[in-house]
Amino acid sequence: MAKTLQLLLTENVDNLGIVGDVVSVRVGYARNFLLPRGLATQPSDELIQGLATKRAEAEKQVAALRQAREGVIAKLEGLEITMERACNDQGILYGAVTQQEIAKALAGFGYEVKAREVRLPQTIKRVDTFDVRVKLDSDLEAEIKLYVIADRDLDEGRDDEEVGAGAGAEAVETTDGGEAAEA
Repeated sequence: MAKTLQLLLTENVDNLGIVGDVVSVRVGYARNFLLPRGLATQPSDELIQGLATKRAEAEKQVAALRQAREGVIAKLEGLEITMERACNDQGILYGAVTQQEIAKALAGFGYEVKAREVRLPQTIKRVDTFDVRVKLDSDLEAEIKLYVIADRDLDEGRDDEEVGAGAGAEAVETTDGGEAAEA
């Protein structure tokens, strides 16, 4: 029995092809995903010709999407984001910073980035500075700077009065840093 099938795509399928492409896929992928959803069919010359106009439209959409992604990558390059998180006295976060949170922060700045397009180098579980890649396509990626800061002053050896005064000064500094990230 053959391990792969030749199918004609009737719709665009991420990471596989666009309408009108004849692709070689594994039998299980075809049987369990493509064929039940009506995304592919058996190829024939008349079907390929019938999908020619739909393919031309899909190629225009792909080109427009590519151009939009290139613009987003150009704007994202060098962007700096500051996230304030709760942590213990050693700077270890109570919860990790996730791809979803970074994508939501980027959306707050007006960038439409999906969580799966944010590539974290490692689990972010401490107060520090991180380089995060945003990869929109196989050859379109940008690197942004992520500053994870504490929600309070981390110095332990102060009096209560000094901690209160220091926390106010810290808030002013992070506000200035946040404005720099938006510019």
